[in-house]
Amino acid sequence: MARVKRAVSGRKKRQTLVERTKGYYGTSSRTFRGMKEQSQHSGQYAYRDRRNKKRTMRALWIQRINAAARMNDLSYSQFMHGLKLAGVELDRKVLAQVAYEDETSFASLADVAKKALRQA
Repeated sequence: MARVKRAVSGRKKRQTLVERTKGYYGTSSRTFRGMKEQSQHSGQYAYRDRRNKKRTMRALWIQRINAAARMNDLSYSQFMHGLKLAGVELDRKVLAQVAYEDETSFASLADVAKKALRQA
């Protein structure tokens, strides 16, 4: 059976690790084993934090909506419940953007929510 020589493919594999771990301190960027371990950990962190980012963004949207709703004499839960009763189907991302950029439009949404709460 013929012998497999891995010079080119082995070097390519090491070079990709070097590129991936460029900028890390100490062993994480100097030894092959350190680079390999750091690269695996970094991949796990990236995977985890792509999901955590969605969580933190939703929390930020809720905080912005809550702050704007309280400026219009409603709590967050009352505001959201009022919008649901009124049949307004805007998601939190859009509501937070409106609250952040256009206070008068948000105030009109708050009025819609108040009317729906009074009728219920």
